Amino acid sequence: MKFATKAIHAGQEPDPTTGAIMTPVYQTSTYVQESPGSHKGYAYARGKNPTRNALEKCIAELENAKHGICFSSGMGAIDAVAKLLRPGDEVITGDDLYGGTYRMFTKVYENFGIKFHFIDLTNPENIKKTITANTKLIWIETPTNPMMNIVDIAACSKIAKEHKLLLAVDNTFASPFLQNPINFGADIVMHSVTKYLGGHSDVIMGALCVNDDKLYEQLFFILNSCGANPGPMDCFLVLRGIKTLHIRMERHCFNGKKIAEYLRTHPKIEKVNWPGFTDHPGHAIAKKQMKDFGGMISFSLKGNKLEDAFKIASSMKVFSLAESLGGVESLIGHPASMTHASIPKAEREKAGVVDSLLRLSVGIEDIDDLLEDLKTALS
Repeated sequence: MKFATKAIHAGQEPDPTTGAIMTPVYQTSTYVQESPGSHKGYAYARGKNPTRNALEKCIAELENAKHGICFSSGMGAIDAVAKLLRPGDEVITGDDLYGGTYRMFTKVYENFGIKFHFIDLTNPENIKKTITANTKLIWIETPTNPMMNIVDIAACSKIAKEHKLLLAVDNTFASPFLQNPINFGADIVMHSVTKYLGGHSDVIMGALCVNDDKLYEQLFFILNSCGANPGPMDCFLVLRGIKTLHIRMERHCFNGKKIAEYLRTHPKIEKVNWPGFTDHPGHAIAKKQMKDFGGMISFSLKGNKLEDAFKIASSMKVFSLAESLGGVESLIGHPASMTHASIPKAEREKAGVVDSLLRLSVGIEDIDDLLEDLKTALS
């Protein structure tokens, strides 16, 4: 089944009672049993809910995975993966990681005796040099947030399998439309469903996709035990949003390309980070593992002045100054003071997150209006 068809039909069947084509919102906390233990999987809604199960099946199919699990946020999904670890375990991850993930790793899980190595993952050889007897997990983003670096999933998978490590991939920036890490050997795929999968900036949710039955059982046990489960109405909204994912992503990519090309020629801009450029260091890998290059872009300004970045971000009219990404509307953000503020300044700047860096989540508005907005703000 092709992706566009899966986006509309995967995991969903007409309601057996009424024939309703849309999955009903099962707004219930519990389920009546004919006799004790006769619940057939549905006993209490923290564990399972039919609306959520339909969404989990849908996302799993989009990612070519066997199992999907939805969480109340992307951070809830990452937290569940971290709970697979034990004191003394070590994790290898990127040095330009999303600020929220960095904060969880360093401020929460380091307190429980888990060690994190933040390295340059664009060279897989760095992983080999960092592995110890205690390494249990490799956690990668690709494209990375916000520097748009590309990590070779297949190369990381090869290393992970050689050393019997888990490989988890944050696939939020690409979405299942552009990239399927399971196809390249990932064990776990994570999404902030809030972003492209939901697509309309009205839901907070996360998801994990896996193929391994035992790993699924471990992660589902954590969800059911710790309670970071999403509500049925949010699941319904995401199911509805996914039905247009393929169409939205095509426009995100089209608009993103036009804007990246425009920004690159602007005299006030120092550098534009977008993997679609043929001279981007990760372009060849991106072309291999992605269907297109997406609508996420970051750029830095000549002179690297904080006040210049603030002025541009605050003067946009069509682009809204806001955190998050992946919605139909275009957003602009200042990573150093917003999404990545929890990372120490020296570490941010080492990864390229300088004071003048701005990040764009290019929406699906008319491209002429977006270009005019940028032109005016940069004038």
